[in-house]
Amino acid sequence: MPTTRVAPDLDMHYLIDDYTDPWREKETVLLLHGAAESGRVWFGWVPHLARHFRVVRPDLRGFADSTPMARDFAWSVDVFVDDCLGLMSSLGIERVHLVGAKLGGTIARRFAARCPDKVSTLTLVGAPPPYRDMVATVRTWIEEFDQHGIEHWARRTMAGRLGSRFPAEGAEWWIKLMGRTPVSTYVGFVSNIPTSDITADLPNIKCQTLVITTDASALGSVEETRAWQQKIPRSTLLVLPGDSFHVAATDPDRCARETLDFIKQQNI
Repeated sequence: MPTTRVAPDLDMHYLIDDYTDPWREKETVLLLHGAAESGRVWFGWVPHLARHFRVVRPDLRGFADSTPMARDFAWSVDVFVDDCLGLMSSLGIERVHLVGAKLGGTIARRFAARCPDKVSTLTLVGAPPPYRDMVATVRTWIEEFDQHGIEHWARRTMAGRLGSRFPAEGAEWWIKLMGRTPVSTYVGFVSNIPTSDITADLPNIKCQTLVITTDASALGSVEETRAWQQKIPRSTLLVLPGDSFHVAATDPDRCARETLDFIKQQNI
């Protein structure tokens, strides 16, 4: 199981998929998953990307096979960025094409704004707005986590996450996956990251950016998504049909193909 010590308190688990021609110089795609997930959730993307790029799929701090975090850990978006930089340094990677799904998209936006020399392109898939007033919601969630665990919350909220077209057996797989998240990790995480304000980062993102959403996403209407997308100077919005907000999971083939085409266009 590949892990690397990226910080004194974090052994980060990661997967690498690389089916590029061995004689060619390779670029790297770094995939950042959403909350209570794992790098493994990108399974539908890997066949599309790994023939062209080295694909790195970490388990973000606190989740899946990376080190769990204590309930009182001092979470911040910048901590995640530092972790990603540590992973890149450990693997000898100087620059990446960065892809973030859901709250992974929050981390990715801060990363791209803070480290423009490290990010060649940015793709945001089902990412939330740059700021959401969720204090009351988070307080209710934490009570639910403490009383019933993460799986109960995942099951209750899965319909909005995956929409009406996703198969029931697939939804159950996602529920079980998310339900394995330690309560200590998730209480601290949701107390800080979903309510972070990265609005000021948007105009500082210098790379070409692709934003993918659905036309009935519960995270925001197309108009609301376009409003923050247009604050990213070199960005494009792609709207897919559907009512899921986790479009990276519900439409992995389409999203991966669009991301691949987008990256290739920047390399022409």
